[in-house]
Amino acid sequence: MNRIGKIILLVFLCLAVGYLASIVTRESVDTWYPTLEKPSFNPPNWLFMPVWTFLYVIMGVAGALVWDKLDEKEETVKKGLTYFFIQLALNMLWSYLFFGLKNPLLALIEIILLWLFIYETVAQFNKVSKVATYLFIPYMLWVSFAAILNASIWWLNK
Repeated sequence: MNRIGKIILLVFLCLAVGYLASIVTRESVDTWYPTLEKPSFNPPNWLFMPVWTFLYVIMGVAGALVWDKLDEKEETVKKGLTYFFIQLALNMLWSYLFFGLKNPLLALIEIILLWLFIYETVAQFNKVSKVATYLFIPYMLWVSFAAILNASIWWLNK
């Protein structure tokens, strides 16, 4: 498969994960989430979809750029993609824990694990592609913000 095919495949996969997470999220955003106390820095609900769409696209591109180097750096690429797929699964799991189970504490514990896997993905991607590394930075920053937001919501509603 050529680079463009890999990009299309991984972007589609990341967007599919986002879509599946949104199915779990949708009902709770309208019913449970509005009842929670939120910090003053909580973004408006309409902001999440475009931000996550953008992040899933650049995550897919980053993953494909690393995948494209498989022949050159096989072990590092395989390790990086393993972390990539684990963090992607953890990304989807967070939505289920927070919105599906309505459990901000469990989601907070999980988002810390997610952040650690994102960090390791970035570290591995950095050994293969600087562009892929830079593409992952906004995602890491957003998840850092989401972790602070998650912690604040848990604290305000415990």
